[in-house]
Amino acid sequence: MKIISKEVDMKKWSIGKVIENRSWNNLLFSLKIRANIDAFTAGQFTKLALFFGKNFIQKPYSYVNPPASKDLEFYIVNTKSTGLSAKLSNLKDGDLIYVEKRSMGNLTLKEVPECKILWMLSTGTAVGPFLSILQSTIGLERFKKIILVHSVRYEEDLNYLSLMRNLEKRSAGRLMVRTVVSREKVKHSLYGRIPYLIKNGNLEDSTETKIHQKDSHIMICGNPEMIRDTIEILEKEKGIKRYSTDKKRNITFERYW
Repeated sequence: MKIISKEVDMKKWSIGKVIENRSWNNLLFSLKIRANIDAFTAGQFTKLALFFGKNFIQKPYSYVNPPASKDLEFYIVNTKSTGLSAKLSNLKDGDLIYVEKRSMGNLTLKEVPECKILWMLSTGTAVGPFLSILQSTIGLERFKKIILVHSVRYEEDLNYLSLMRNLEKRSAGRLMVRTVVSREKVKHSLYGRIPYLIKNGNLEDSTETKIHQKDSHIMICGNPEMIRDTIEILEKEKGIKRYSTDKKRNITFERYW
């Protein structure tokens, strides 16, 4: 969270209006906002902000909605330890909020080299950019198979599962969704953490798909620990490249804090 004074260039910001604040549980909520912003690419993020007295507090959040949508949607965890997320969770329909006009981030299909299998690995609210990409549909025809993995702590945190299943049905077999629950065993979901499900082979077995350096690309979004451990296992055990000078890297990622 970044705090700056009122000496801020307001030309960079749009004043948006909250049209829906959906509370999923005591920690997770989704905001829908109407605001005039610059065009963005599916998978990118922007910043939301509010005034706290004399301070202008801002924080980056990824779009859940595709670029063509008139409503901007953000999936947010109320950390309660940071003032902004708590304030955002209490916003009501019609309340005003600042949205930065420009968008940022390289977790987009433009950064993915040619490959047959695209893996999208996410934890918690970091499923947002992948939902934006999948709802957009632009560029998805490049891939023979797309596997979306969404990992949460508890089953009750699978709040966008209905949307994911609908996208899966509409994909004509191209998209496969796999849910992971790390702190309780749930029917139809894998149990554990993403890095270890890769290491023990359970993720590949459940999708009947191998993670291979020659035909796979892995997009990762979520908490830094998951990203670090996943990349380490992919590099050591799968020969997957994080960096490459020949533009044939196999991993793109974005940390959520």
